[in-house]
Amino acid sequence: TRRGPWFQRLAILPILAHVGLLLVWNLGQNLGVTLALVALGFWGVLRAERRWQSLVPGGSWWPVLAVAVILRIVLVPLPPSLSGDVERYIWDGRVLRAGQNPYLLAPEAEELTDLRDPLWDRLHHRQVATVYPPLAEGVFAIVAGLPEPVRALKALLVLADLATCALLCWLARHRSLPVERTLWYAWNPLVAVEIAGMGHVDGLGVALVVLATMVLARAPRRAGGAAVAAAGGILTKLVPVLAIPVWARQSRRPLAFVSLSLTISVVALLPVVISAGDVPPGLVEYGVSWEFNGPLFEPLWRWLDRVDLRESVEVQITRLRETSADPDFWNRLYRYNYPQLWAKILLAPALLAALIWSWRTSDTITALRRVFGSVLVFSATVYPWYALWVLPWAALHRQRAWLGLSALLFLSYIPQFWETPLVPWIQVLIWLPFLFLMGLELR
Repeated sequence: TRRGPWFQRLAILPILAHVGLLLVWNLGQNLGVTLALVALGFWGVLRAERRWQSLVPGGSWWPVLAVAVILRIVLVPLPPSLSGDVERYIWDGRVLRAGQNPYLLAPEAEELTDLRDPLWDRLHHRQVATVYPPLAEGVFAIVAGLPEPVRALKALLVLADLATCALLCWLARHRSLPVERTLWYAWNPLVAVEIAGMGHVDGLGVALVVLATMVLARAPRRAGGAAVAAAGGILTKLVPVLAIPVWARQSRRPLAFVSLSLTISVVALLPVVISAGDVPPGLVEYGVSWEFNGPLFEPLWRWLDRVDLRESVEVQITRLRETSADPDFWNRLYRYNYPQLWAKILLAPALLAALIWSWRTSDTITALRRVFGSVLVFSATVYPWYALWVLPWAALHRQRAWLGLSALLFLSYIPQFWETPLVPWIQVLIWLPFLFLMGLELR
């Protein structure tokens, strides 16, 4: 009798929303219904958080995990209709199992012709070699040999994501924070859809980052275990390398932590660089050419284009070339003179300043939220699942701007399926509420 009321009043809306997503099946083709169900799921989380204390006395954490398990199991069967990344993961795993180098050979390479099948036909960006670090690639290779690799990978990522939920519950109790705040990660529709539904490997990286933080919170002198977890996060997706100064500050053995985590990362990444002959070409392509939904990048490069920065720079390059003893050097610069690249160059020092500000923050949770949040704000590419890195820390401190953004980022799927341009109105709907809430909280 005591379990019935909390389940009916707290969990019913999030579960109904996720069951509805399963019934929709192809989320991309039915995007309108998908957005409505996602909105219902977020409303359910807000409602559950407000009623938690009255219905789940004593700060019990097990209902958080129980419902989190249900939400993820419901979505595992979904096809990857919003993103094709999971199919790229499986392809990379097949390439590795065939003894080929995915860092050097793009899917369209002639050396991989024998591997082509219907999966290859569905791949996006077949001209770009992989960008994923070695630990992620190793996981892809393991699941690629299983009978149902996509669902196997999703199941593995769901286990990692549930571990994240459990670790967040521990961190909340360790810091005397209300356990119901973890609902904003554990029951968040964005988290469940992008990990259990679409199978993004970010779920594994986030779990390792949260594990490193938990180990240091529990025993600041145990730098070894935390450093291994941090290195694992870096070798899943490179972005956690920016959090090393935060963990070093949290640790009572900062030198040991930094040395061990970087040594493991470098030893694992060095064969990748050697085999590719340089920085992997896919990573270079991503850094130079990838762009989608960057909140500062999009308006900045369009403004630079409007003021004809490219023409002004071209005039200066021409003058330098005419007076130089090596005109070929200046000729090579013309190909890099375009507003999108200039916008990335101009945003780089701003990102560095934001990171330094984040590293100097004494509170670890706040510092991690600022690190991963700064990367998103100053990035040229912000896909919905990129928010997974900031959500654990935003949830613990109930940072409304990021929690609201996790709901609004679903709108970035509209241009893909409804042939509606992202700029300006969709991007305004996504980022203007975020900037407003962020301004209020900073003030």
